[in-house]
Amino acid sequence: MTALEQLADALRESRGFAHKADIADVVARLGPPGAIANGDDCAAIPEGDGHLLFAIEGFVDDFVAAQPWFAGWCGVMVNLADIAAMGGRPLAVVDALWSPGAEPGRQVLDGLAAAARAYGVPIVGGHSNCRAARAGLAVAVLGRATRLLTSFAARPGDTLVMAIDLRGAYDSEQPFWNAATRAPAGRARADFELLAELAESGLADAAKDISMAGAIGTTLMLADGSQVGASIEVDAIPRPEGVPLARWLQTFPSFGFVLSLRESTVEPVLQRFAKRGIAAAAVGEVDASRRLTLRRGSERVELWNLAEHSFVIAPEAAHG
Repeated sequence: MTALEQLADALRESRGFAHKADIADVVARLGPPGAIANGDDCAAIPEGDGHLLFAIEGFVDDFVAAQPWFAGWCGVMVNLADIAAMGGRPLAVVDALWSPGAEPGRQVLDGLAAAARAYGVPIVGGHSNCRAARAGLAVAVLGRATRLLTSFAARPGDTLVMAIDLRGAYDSEQPFWNAATRAPAGRARADFELLAELAESGLADAAKDISMAGAIGTTLMLADGSQVGASIEVDAIPRPEGVPLARWLQTFPSFGFVLSLRESTVEPVLQRFAKRGIAAAAVGEVDASRRLTLRRGSERVELWNLAEHSFVIAPEAAHG
């Protein structure tokens, strides 16, 4: 078995892929969404001349127990990434906290408050239970977009671009790349603003933030929503020096996005990320195959056949 085949196997068997693959069944059981499609980073609700954006994130209990302060920070950060991935700007955050005692709860709340200050977004309410059997955290955000980025707009012939903030480090054995908590004041919020600017300028219309499924899994989610295929050159993905590829591709970065761009917008988008010191590169192409293929030089490995097995989108919820 080649190294690329081993990498594909490791991704398919990863915890991040497993958690995302569960989504299709959940969406299917919820029933038809009506005018608002399920499967994007946020619910997009038409309002005035734009859309209200509404998202929620829940966190696995072992992460909250092991790193309560950082879990609190991530509660805000990952929701703001969802808003940014839709081309929006955040308005407010609420949280729901469960903790086995007051002290673990305080650490989570301190992390939430620190992130809210850093990103300039108010926490306006929530729920708490400090007498729970184990740690748990869910955080929701409300935002607004005047022009959407979505998971349903990637087209065959597009170029895939990944933009990831490499100015960070792993703080533990957990698969979290921390490029946020030590960033200079104002930088993190301004970085997220860039996605809204790309949407409003018409330079982009299809994007997803890189989640716990990692850079490849997130691209698979984008392809699934858009009912397309893609081919990715894995060595082109922006990666910190010295970090093994297999670990990096299963990492959740503080700031990371996959965009599907028309050819004419690739260079302007790369230049905008470069101006903010964010590593960005063209990493592959979108095609009509409904398959996600990994490349390394002349080697090719099919990671997933979406025509046979959807990844996260229930068939009735998919958009062309």
